[in-house]
Formats: sequence, structure tokens, C-alpha cells
Amino acid sequence: MGMVVASAILLPLFSFFDLLDQLDDVGKGSYAIRDAFLYTVMLLPRRFIQIAPFIALLGTVGALGALAVNLELVAMRVAGLSPFAISLPPVGVGLLLIILIAGLEYFVAPQFQQKAIALRAAALEQSAELGRGLGIWTRDAQNILRIGEMLHENQAVDIEIMHFNQQGLLTAHAYAQYADIMEEGVWILRGVIVRTFAPSSITARHASRMSWQSFLGPEDIATLTKPPESLTPSELVRHAAFLEETGQQADAYRMALWRKIGGAIMTAAMILIAVPFIFGSVREGLGSKLVVAALMGIGIYLLDQIIANVGLLLQLNPIMVSITPGLILVVIAAYWLLRRVS
Repeated sequence: MGMVVASAILLPLFSFFDLLDQLDDVGKGSYAIRDAFLYTVMLLPRRFIQIAPFIALLGTVGALGALAVNLELVAMRVAGLSPFAISLPPVGVGLLLIILIAGLEYFVAPQFQQKAIALRAAALEQSAELGRGLGIWTRDAQNILRIGEMLHENQAVDIEIMHFNQQGLLTAHAYAQYADIMEEGVWILRGVIVRTFAPSSITARHASRMSWQSFLGPEDIATLTKPPESLTPSELVRHAAFLEETGQQADAYRMALWRKIGGAIMTAAMILIAVPFIFGSVREGLGSKLVVAALMGIGIYLLDQIIANVGLLLQLNPIMVSITPGLILVVIAAYWLLRRVS
């Protein structure tokens, strides 16, 4: 119940900030207030995953703190229960929370977040994703471009380019396995098949490499890019492997993958910290403990973000950067708990 209460407080708060950010774009294209609300609602699973460590910390502190204030923890100790035995139920609830996060990460949050991004882009008249497996479609006056997948802002996969004449007739069709997006809107197409349509014939030619002047600007390409955090772990593994095979940097995707694992470790660490946190003096009341816990959670969150960004900037090992903070907190919490028990 403590975690439910913490979720009911934190999730609407973070969603309100998301909504304020989206209201700046209301009125552009066909983007209306209802679209902003829909976008915010569809991001709820992702926000829940991101703030799960806070929920674990505040929920556990609130629940155990209420027992401590009412002297129920003292009664448990007098009845013979050790602090270790009292801490087992919160740890069990934490494991259930981690399982819930894993399920959301695989089956809910990525799908809703990607759909929200696509709907927002379509409403802003930037691009449209028509459905799973159909890719991303966009066009100008005489060209239709289909992109199977945007790995990042400089790499596109499974590309089709259809060129039409002034009468609206298809005159050429090009397919490329992938493309490197360069400066000035130039795309270097790889593994290309170009078919040209004439009134009486169709010709085809193959090329390992070909340049194409795209009609998409940098801002348009950014709208086609799926943020690494919006991908499932299996998608992150596949994208990172593809980038490495083609000689591209995959650090952002490796970092996003391991940060998902690091987030689960951080959630467990927050629960372990909350347990000995409550076994101290309760004379100052539950409110002050919740304030200290909130400040502690914010500090840990900011430090974790700084470490991740510095690690990405300096190209440090993604595994170490992502899971080390959580493991350090687990060790600190375990040591603190042993001190409280002894």
C-alpha cells in the first residue's frame, strides 16, 4: 500500500510536467490539447519505470515509518521478530515490483512510447508510422520515402524511394538495405536496386553505393528517430549488433540496455536502504523521514544521471557505468542494515 500511495503521488506529478512540455506544441499542425493529453497518458508506463526507484524508497519508508510511529515495530521486536525477519516482506514486495517493471519494459512501455511518438509526429505533420512492420512514411511533392527503421539520426534501414513525375506517374523506384545520413541532407545508400519505369519497358540496375539528396531536414529526421530508451531489451541488442557490424557507434544503445538492468538493481537498493532507515529513532516523526528520503532519492537520481552521461561522453564501459551505482548502493544498504541489526 505504501508503494501504491507513492505511485499515486509521483506518477501524476511527473505526468503533469510532461503535459506542460507538450502544451507548447499545441496549435502546430493538427496537434490539439487532446493529442497532448493522449501523448502524456501513453507515456505513463515509461514514467512509472523511470520513477520506480523513488516509488520503492518512499513507499517502503512510508509503510514501515507508519509502523514505527505507532510503535508496531517495537511490538514486533518484543514479540521476537528480528529486523531481518521484518525486512523480508518489503524485499518480497520489491521483487514483485521488479518483475512488474520487467513486464512493462518488454510488453507495454516501448509499444506505448513508440506509438505516442508516431502519433505526435503525425499530428505535427512531420511523419507518420502506419503500423507495425509497415515502417515510417513521409513525402514531398514528387517523392515518397519509406523507412523500415531509424536506428538513430544518422542511420536508416530498409529504405524505399519512389519518384513521380508532374503527372503523378511512378517513374523510378529505389530500394536500399541501409543508408548513412550525411550533412547537407545527403544520404549514402548501400546495397541499392534502382528500377526505372518507361512507357514500354522497366529497367533495373544494382549498385553497392549511391548518393541521394534527401528532402528531409535534420529536424525532420529527428522526428523519425526512436529514442534508445523506447526500445525493448531485445531490440536494443539487435540494433547495437547491427551498428557494430556496420562500423557504427553503438554506445548509446548498449548504455540504454544496461541502464534498464541498472534500474532494477537501483530499485532493489532503494528498498534495502529504506529498511535500516526506519529502524532508527522515530521521535522526529514520519514526515521528516519522508522529506529526508525524498531528498536522498533526488540526490541519487541526479548522481546516477550524471554518471551515465559522463560515461557516454567518455565512452566508458556501459556495463560498469550502468550497474555500478546500484551495486554500490546495495553494498552500502547491506552494511547499514547489518549495523542496525547488530
